[in-house]
Amino acid sequence: MTHDLIVLGAGPAGANAAIVASQAGLKVALLDEQDGAGGQVWRQPLPGLTGLPVSAEARSGDALRAKISASKVDLRLSRRIWSVGGSFRVDALGPQGNETVEAPSLIAATGAHERVVPFPGWTLPGVIGLAAATVLIKSQGVTPGRKVVVAGCGPLLVTVAAGILKLGGEVAGIVDLAGRRDWLAALPSLATQPELLGRGLGWALKIGAARVPVYFSHAIRQAQGRHVLERIVIAPVGRDGAYASGSEITLETDALCIGHGLVPGAEVTKLLRAEHRFDRLRGGFVPMLDAYGRTTVERLFACGDGAGLRGAIIAEQAGRLAGLTAAHDAGAVPADRFAQIADPILAAISRARRFSDAMAGIMALRPAQVAAIAPETVICRCEDVTRGEIDAAHEAGAHDLNQLKHFTRCGMGPCQGRMCGDVAAELLASKVGSRERAGYWTGRPPLRPVPFDALMGAFDYSDIPIPEPAPL
Repeated sequence: MTHDLIVLGAGPAGANAAIVASQAGLKVALLDEQDGAGGQVWRQPLPGLTGLPVSAEARSGDALRAKISASKVDLRLSRRIWSVGGSFRVDALGPQGNETVEAPSLIAATGAHERVVPFPGWTLPGVIGLAAATVLIKSQGVTPGRKVVVAGCGPLLVTVAAGILKLGGEVAGIVDLAGRRDWLAALPSLATQPELLGRGLGWALKIGAARVPVYFSHAIRQAQGRHVLERIVIAPVGRDGAYASGSEITLETDALCIGHGLVPGAEVTKLLRAEHRFDRLRGGFVPMLDAYGRTTVERLFACGDGAGLRGAIIAEQAGRLAGLTAAHDAGAVPADRFAQIADPILAAISRARRFSDAMAGIMALRPAQVAAIAPETVICRCEDVTRGEIDAAHEAGAHDLNQLKHFTRCGMGPCQGRMCGDVAAELLASKVGSRERAGYWTGRPPLRPVPFDALMGAFDYSDIPIPEPAPL
């Protein structure tokens, strides 16, 4: 074993888990695919890029990166993890080629990826995800287009719109799946975190001052353009997300940033065959955990949005708790000391839960929105699989998600089902009765696409041992 503990993901959850475990005396390896720690929410700007607007997220990210630098954590950035084996062995492709890290314990803090419920034209150049837009804004200081529409649901709508305005860009409109009543109903729960609520209200005031039109209870009907995005058509929707009666509106735009919530990145816990359960509020299938972050696999822990969407506040605390528990289970923290540290963390998680649940509720996938997808709409953009082909596959005998993959190749492209899997499963669930019956993709390596020659290294055809021919 090269280490006592491996932590996958250097966002708020994983970085805090690694720091706490390291402080307890464990030798910790922290791996992340990005060039800097901080994850999506506290993403580090590109090296040498200065003059970006100062934000609370940037300050939190800088503080986290300083803590890691001051710790004994073995931080390994720019590592694309493509395989995780039991006991635990992690294979990652890094700047020096393939490398292997081994440890008896592992914490999966692999974050989440965005969900886009497809509509006609969503694959046009100029249509990007809300999370992708935050990458442009936070790490590169550029706007997604000259005249941008922001659409979907959840807090990223105001985050992205305010970020574009702060950079001097133009927002042509915000198209919110939720209605005013939904936000008013969530307000008492959001008020339990006054700092975050105040930050959101500040963004809303800037958006209002810029006279950005906000279309509540509306969704994208279609995106149009000859070769690239030129305009979008929006239409009213009901509280369930299905299109409702009312006039359509056309907005001229060259960029559409859209997202319908997030999906937990639970590929590692699925690959290691931990038990999972479906939780719509938490974003989909999530690993079953005890209160301290232990999965059903011994010495395997999970925390952060990859273990269920709860936001950055709970991710930080859950990461500390998972790191502490991993150290305790390894014998580095005695029971009385463990309880002394864990109890305040559990209390902090409990205090943040109401805010977290309110945000998750606004972002949760609406089955009626998925049911309204037109048959010709592409669901799997890697393999060009349409909703009509998914329906036909079910009629031909595909009754779970893995059978659907075999019938249609849905989920077999470079993204390996991360973009289409949740919506494809929802479509199948409407026919087989539940998401539990539809299931999820079986976890298999490689977890991420990796070039084969990079894994081969210096090994060549001439290195293959060929035995001498047997004598005649």
